Amino acid sequence: MHNFTPVSAVLGGVLIGLGAAAMLLFEGRIAGISGIVAGLLKPEKGETGWKAAFVLGLLAGGLLLRAALPGSYDFGIIRPYGVLVAAGLLVGFGTRLANGCTSGHGVCGISRFSPRSIMATLVFIASGAFVVYLVNHLGGAALR
Repeated sequence: MHNFTPVSAVLGGVLIGLGAAAMLLFEGRIAGISGIVAGLLKPEKGETGWKAAFVLGLLAGGLLLRAALPGSYDFGIIRPYGVLVAAGLLVGFGTRLANGCTSGHGVCGISRFSPRSIMATLVFIASGAFVVYLVNHLGGAALR
């Protein structure tokens, strides 16, 4: 396990939790990325500014990390880009189907003890594990 990084994983989780908690406490809003991005694609009056700032902040944070620690993104993608694009589209479809993503349901919903979010997160995790098994053990050779 050469990618085992418990300190950075815990720090990242704490920062995500603090950010989600701050957004809920100070703004009364759920930090669900898919809902925020969907709100930019279908804008509502008075909502576009903060949503754009949120998404730009996520992108800027990633770019800053890339500049400060260039090796942090070297995790070795082993799938063709077409497979990655298809996977991304399927994830997007799933988030719309579930009316939320892992940030909205998994981080914010579970912390509020939302039964719908708990169930959605269980389905996300089970589906992800099932797809990883299928790709790596049954169809992996075709996707490399």
